Amino acid sequence: MAKHQGLGKGLGALMQEADLSEEISENGVQLKENASPVNLNLPTGISSDENGTLWVDPALLKPNPRQPRTYFDDEKLAELTESVRNEGILSPVIIEDANDGTFFIIAGERRTRAAKAAGLKKIPVQLRKYSEQRKLEVALIENIQRTDLNALEEAQAYYDLMELGNLTQDQVAERVGKNRSTVANCLRLLKLPEDIQKALVTDSISSGHARAILSLENDSDKRILFGKIIGQGLSVRQSENIAKEMKSGISSVAKTDLKPEPKKDPNLAALEQKLIERLGTKVQLKGGFSKGTISINYFSSEDLDRIFNLIVPDANL
Repeated sequence: MAKHQGLGKGLGALMQEADLSEEISENGVQLKENASPVNLNLPTGISSDENGTLWVDPALLKPNPRQPRTYFDDEKLAELTESVRNEGILSPVIIEDANDGTFFIIAGERRTRAAKAAGLKKIPVQLRKYSEQRKLEVALIENIQRTDLNALEEAQAYYDLMELGNLTQDQVAERVGKNRSTVANCLRLLKLPEDIQKALVTDSISSGHARAILSLENDSDKRILFGKIIGQGLSVRQSENIAKEMKSGISSVAKTDLKPEPKKDPNLAALEQKLIERLGTKVQLKGGFSKGTISINYFSSEDLDRIFNLIVPDANL
């Protein structure tokens, strides 16, 4: 319980600060924005008790259109639901009137989901008004304070903040209380191929693994390292060491091999890429679909044994 109360106070301080803060318009001009609680002429669906606390049926709440979180961990949400069922909502959900009988959740979507799952008919809320940029800022900061976003969600939120407010990385870092290098490294994750991004979201690889992959310039080498990480269960340090070895190998090849590779059939290239991902090593297909050779690289006896077991899993040697 103490944990929720502490977080609630921290978020409350954030919201109080937001009430007095200046917002940036689309033209980059500093403008005062009224982010104060709306206490007069309460919209239909909002009720107030004797203490001035506002209450609403969670069924009337819609997700924040600027919500950076796209993935909700079922196990953690179930834990929160049990807590809400026993203790209720300890920190009000921040909402905005959608002017159609419903309300947008600005901060508190996990609490709202948990309240619905717990069967609550009324939850405490704060009714506010924010610019599109501030909606994203508040949701991002709240998620960082309460339960970490996955790395891709955080990166996309930083990018959206930069686009919405024409902000620099330094300005974004200052607004969310992070170091610039943290924001910069996070943004780099958006350069990963879609399937590697998916592996990051599902925790098949970590942010450290992703950074090791991004340290490689060659797309094929990125795929090879990704395959090794998945296939061999490499640690971050092992991945970084392999990336260093691959980069040193690339630089020596670059000095001696000046011949451009012949253009390959895109379907054959796609098949080659799938083999790279499956085997976690460099694979080359030479020839065509009717005739050719497959070249598979290995870098140690353990690597050879691993590749062999992938190709012939039931062999008894």
